[in-house]
Amino acid sequence: MIQTVVKRDGRIVGFNARKIGDAVRKAMVHTEAGENEELIHLICEHVANRGKVQMTVEEIQDAVEVELMKSRRKDVAQKYIAYRNQRSIARKAKTRDMFLEIINIKSNDVTRENANMNADTPAGMMMKFASETTKPFVDDYLLSEEVKEAVKHNYLHIHDKDYYPTKSLTCVQHPLDHILKHGFSAGHGESRPAKRIETASILACISMETAQNEMHGGQAIPALDFYLAPFVRASFIEEVKVLEELNAEDYSHLYHKEVDDFVTRPLDGLTGDARILQHAMNKTVARVHQAMEAFIHNMNTIHSRGGNQVVFSSVNYGTDTSAEGRCIIREILRSTYEGVGNGETAIFPIQIWKKKRGVSYLPTDRNYDLYQYACKVTARRFFPNFINLDATFNRHELWRADDPKRYLYETATMGCRTRVFENRFGPKTSIGRGNISFSTINIVRLAIECMEIADEEERIACFFAKLDHMLEITARQLHERMEFQKTAFAKQFPLVMSALWLGCEKLKPNDTIAPVINQGTLGIGFIGLAECLVALTGKHHGESEEAQQLGLKIVTYMRDRANEFSELYQHNYSVLATPAEGLAGRFTRGDRKQFGVLPGITDREYYTNSNHVPVYYKCSARHKAEVEAPYHDLTRGGHIFYVEIDGDATHNPEVIMRVVDMMDKYNIGYGSVNHNRNRCMACGYENAEPEMKVCPKCGSEHIDRLQRITGYLVGTTDRWNKAKLAELNDRVVHENR
Repeated sequence: MIQTVVKRDGRIVGFNARKIGDAVRKAMVHTEAGENEELIHLICEHVANRGKVQMTVEEIQDAVEVELMKSRRKDVAQKYIAYRNQRSIARKAKTRDMFLEIINIKSNDVTRENANMNADTPAGMMMKFASETTKPFVDDYLLSEEVKEAVKHNYLHIHDKDYYPTKSLTCVQHPLDHILKHGFSAGHGESRPAKRIETASILACISMETAQNEMHGGQAIPALDFYLAPFVRASFIEEVKVLEELNAEDYSHLYHKEVDDFVTRPLDGLTGDARILQHAMNKTVARVHQAMEAFIHNMNTIHSRGGNQVVFSSVNYGTDTSAEGRCIIREILRSTYEGVGNGETAIFPIQIWKKKRGVSYLPTDRNYDLYQYACKVTARRFFPNFINLDATFNRHELWRADDPKRYLYETATMGCRTRVFENRFGPKTSIGRGNISFSTINIVRLAIECMEIADEEERIACFFAKLDHMLEITARQLHERMEFQKTAFAKQFPLVMSALWLGCEKLKPNDTIAPVINQGTLGIGFIGLAECLVALTGKHHGESEEAQQLGLKIVTYMRDRANEFSELYQHNYSVLATPAEGLAGRFTRGDRKQFGVLPGITDREYYTNSNHVPVYYKCSARHKAEVEAPYHDLTRGGHIFYVEIDGDATHNPEVIMRVVDMMDKYNIGYGSVNHNRNRCMACGYENAEPEMKVCPKCGSEHIDRLQRITGYLVGTTDRWNKAKLAELNDRVVHENR
C-alpha cells in the first residue's frame, strides 16, 4: 500500500488518494458520459492498495492509466493521457521559451541581466543556459520554505543564486605581495615568483583572472602601489647592471641609492653617477609605464567565467609615498589617461584613489601632485573613484604615516561598492577578506502593504514589524547558505583557499573551508529607500526632512539588527547599499503587477538604488551629499556617492576636486563623478559633445554613451536592461554648488 510519494522536485510527502480522484474526475468532465464516482473510488482503491510503500508521481500516474485502460471507460483513459501530456508540455514550456530567447539572442531582462556579460556569444549562451536551469534546483533543494515564499512573493532577492550550489564566495581583496613573493599554483602548472615589474604586472592579472573563475563576484587589489613598488627598484637595479656591462664599470653603490622620485628627465649636461642614475631611471620608468599599460590592456581583454566576460577587477592605490610607489601610481594614471586600443576609455579595472590627509590630499602632502593628476584623469576617463580614508568609519587605530606597511590598516573598496574592514574573528583589515554572500530586501513592498493604514504612527509601526520579520528571514537565509558553503573543500578553490583568503595557509586540500570562512562578511542589502519613504510619508528623503529622518531610522534599525545577528549566528553581518542592476526592475515589475501604478513608487521602470536620492530629482551636489552622507556609516557592507556633472569635464579637474572636498566635509566613505562621454562603437573615438551623431574620425553613425551602471563602466548601453536604460534616461545633472 502506498504511504509516501516522491515529488518531481525530490521532496517526499505523505500519500493522498484524493489527488488521484481529482485528476480522474477532471478527465471525466471532458467526456460525453461525464463523471462516475463509483469508478473514481474503485481506481483510487486499486492504485493505493496495489502500489509500493513509496512511489514517484510518475509511477502513480502510470498505474492510474493502467487501471483506466482496464475499465470500460477507455474515453477517460484517453483524456487522462492527453491531460498528462499537456501538463508535461506546460512544465517544459517556460524553460523552452527562455532557451529560445537566448538562442535567438533576443534582448530581454534575462540576456541583459548583467551589462558586462555578453550573453550573445556561445560562452555567454552556455552560461545563461546553466544559470537559468540552476536557479529552480536551488529553489527546490537548497532553500527553506519561508525563504522560497519570500523570494516568490517579491520580498527577497538572493544574489548570484545560480552559483549557490557551487559553494563559491562573492569576492576577495588579493594579498598580492604573497603571490608576487611565492608565486602560486591554480591546479594546472605553477607561476613563479616575480623578479621584475613586467612579471609582477602579469601575475597581478593572472591572479585576478584565476580567482574570478573560483568566485561569483569581483576581484580587487587593495594596495597596488605598495605591492608593485619593490619591483620598480628591482627593475632599476637591472638597468644599472646593463650599464655596468656596457661601460665595464662597477655601479653597485647605485643599486639602492635613495632618490626623491622616479621620473624621466633629459640626460643633457649630466655626467658621472648622476648620468648613470638618470639613464637607468629613464629606462625603468619606461618599463613601468609599459607594465601598467599591459596591466590595463590585459584586464580589458582576458576573459574568465567560461570566456564570456572580462574580470570584474578593481585596484586601490594612492598612499605609497616612496619614490617607487609614486612611480607605480603615476604610470597607471598616465596609462589610464592615454586610453587603450584606439584611445578609448578602459572599462576595467575599476580604479580607486585612496584619499588621506597627510599623504595625498592637502597641498603640503607628499602625494598631492598625484592626487591632482588623479582628478585630471577622472575628468577624462571616469576613473579613479575616490575612497575617503579620513571618514570616521574608515580610520584604523593602528595606522601610522611612518609605517611601511600602513596599507594593512587602510580600508579598500571592491568595484561597485563592496566594503570589508571590521572583523569579529580576526584582524581589522580589508586584505585577504571579502563578501561571502548577500541578499536584498524589497523594503518598498513592505511599505506599500502598509499604505492603507490612515494613522501615520500605526502605518510606520506596521512597516517596522514587517521589516523586522524580513530581516530575520534574510539573516537565517544567509546563515544557512554560509553553513552550506562551509562544507566546501579547500581544493575546490585552488587559488583562493591556498594563497588569497585570510587564514587559508592552515588548510590542507581535503580540509573544509569552515575554519576560515568567518573572516568574510554577510551582506543584508536593501533597495528603494526613496520609494519606500514615498509610500510611508508621501515624499522621499531628498525633498523632505521628515522623510530623511525616517530613512535614517529605517537603515539604523537594519544596522542594529545586523549587529544582533552577528552575535546570534557568530558571523560578520553588515548592511549593504545594494548595487541593483537587473533587480531594480524585477522588484518593480512584481509590485506593479500586484498593486498597480502608484505615483512616485511604481510609476517608473525601476526602484532607486539603495539609499540614493532619486536620479530624476533635481538638486545640487551639495544637497545630495548632505542627504546621502549619513547612510555611509550605517552601510558598512558597501556604499557609494555619485554626482552627475554636465558637459566636458576634461578641462575642468577642479570640479572633481570639489566633489572630493564634499566627501571630506560630509564624512562620505566612497564616491565618484559621472559626466558625458560619447564613444564610436566602430573605431573607439571618444569626445564629450552634448550629442555626437556621426563619428568625426571614421564617419560611423554607431555612437553610444559611455556610462556607469552600478559602480562600474559599461562600454555600450546595448547590453543594458530596460529598467536601467529608463534610469539612465531619467538622470539629471547635479548643480555644482
